Amino acid sequence: MREEWLEEACPCGTQELFKNCCNPYISGDKEAPTAEKLMRSRYSAFVVHEPEYIYETHNPSTRDEVNLDEITAWSTQSIWEGLNIIDVQEGKEDDDKGIVEFVARYTVGNKGNMHHERSSFDKKEGKWWFTDGALINDTVRRQGPKVGRNDPCPCGSGKKFKKCCGR
Repeated sequence: MREEWLEEACPCGTQELFKNCCNPYISGDKEAPTAEKLMRSRYSAFVVHEPEYIYETHNPSTRDEVNLDEITAWSTQSIWEGLNIIDVQEGKEDDDKGIVEFVARYTVGNKGNMHHERSSFDKKEGKWWFTDGALINDTVRRQGPKVGRNDPCPCGSGKKFKKCCGR
């Protein structure tokens, strides 16, 4: 890992310095105390290009489903732009299961992407593990009726939609 990250704000979005937030987990100095902390540190590991941490924190019972080379490629070929935690269910220090829903934003090439996932975590023998993730596809639904290109523009300009807001 590059040392310059240590004095930067942690990529996970907590506003703490990386050296005090996710780095102790990624470096192996401490275990993540909650499912959310593990989720945040896994995101930070993508940002600082530490794919081994992502692989090693995957539950050993399902680890054969992941590929370290693919994790490495995704980590290094992407520009990671931010993490938003949407919801956390259980996953506290005294729990043995947790769910964290999040959105990670990243760019590959010139294309911006969003990874919206609901991740499951298990705690075994005092250690949190990522177990599974379910992608959430956000479907955009039209609020009103469909406007045809030759219909009057709904903005009220009096022009056809194709000559106004439909450009």
